[in-house]
Amino acid sequence: MATTSVIFSKIRWALATCWLAWAAIQFYIVVGFGFNWYIALTDSVINTLLLTAACWLINNNLRYYQPGTKGYVNLLVWCATLSGLCLLAARWALPFLVADKIYLIFFSQSLIIRFFIGFLAIGCMAMVSVVWYTQQDQKENERRKADAEKLAREAELYNLRQQLQPHFLFNSLNSINALIGIRPDEARKMIHQLSDFLRGTLKKDDQEPVTLAEELQHLQLYLDIEKVRFGHRLSAEISCDEKSGATMLPPMLLQPIVENSIKFGLYDTIEPVTISIRAEVTDNYLVLMVQNPYDKQTSRPRHGTGFGLRGVQRRLHLIFDRNDLVETHAEDNLFTTIIKVPQV
Repeated sequence: MATTSVIFSKIRWALATCWLAWAAIQFYIVVGFGFNWYIALTDSVINTLLLTAACWLINNNLRYYQPGTKGYVNLLVWCATLSGLCLLAARWALPFLVADKIYLIFFSQSLIIRFFIGFLAIGCMAMVSVVWYTQQDQKENERRKADAEKLAREAELYNLRQQLQPHFLFNSLNSINALIGIRPDEARKMIHQLSDFLRGTLKKDDQEPVTLAEELQHLQLYLDIEKVRFGHRLSAEISCDEKSGATMLPPMLLQPIVENSIKFGLYDTIEPVTISIRAEVTDNYLVLMVQNPYDKQTSRPRHGTGFGLRGVQRRLHLIFDRNDLVETHAEDNLFTTIIKVPQV
């Protein structure tokens, strides 16, 4: 808004300078034809004021009405009409101010030239107004489009957040229900952990990135809950280099990936499973790698398996406008998910 005000101020000064220059030129021309300064000044002031009024009128109309493809002919007619009206008004007003018959004859003989000069001046103002207001309309349309796209992205991100962990929540509640009868202390502990986890989840905002340290702290709550469910069968190894702790990433990015790893790593086996989570900074990217073992006979991991990977990839696309930030690999009974988070 401040920039627009400055531009408007500069345009006003430029137009004022142009009108003063035009009035001075007209004064000089009339004096050059042998008339005294009073006649020349009167001629200059009256004609310049009338042209200014005509230009203001055409500019004000074009602010609210933009001619279409066929409207430019009407615009030319408007310019010609306004130029003619300026001459009629000048011819009516000047005899009251100047009684010199020779000047009035001179004025009548110069009507055609005055008409075309006025037509050109009003036409130039119309052209500048059309270009200016067209650009303003385009900028406003682009701004509205950007706002609409932003609202759509925020709505989709919110929808994704609502889908993040329904299965995790249901499984946790089922586990709590199973523990209440046989291990009430562990059930109580799991309820507190689930409460802390959900409270942290509700406080987070997709538009506000968090540090990796904060993300891992929240992830640990999730892992503690899952360890109550799976006991000694689940363990996690988390390793980060020195630079990665302060890097930024969208909140709740790792949890659906780890949930996916638990789903495909533990559900089809009774053996202990270790999930590896590593983080490092490379070429201005935070690179996150999550690995879990899987059984080729019972699991068929592929790119985009489950909502977790699809949801993470979609979130990263909405935030960074890129589709190349999530990779998956399956080899040697090891399923690997690699996430690259750009560091702005």
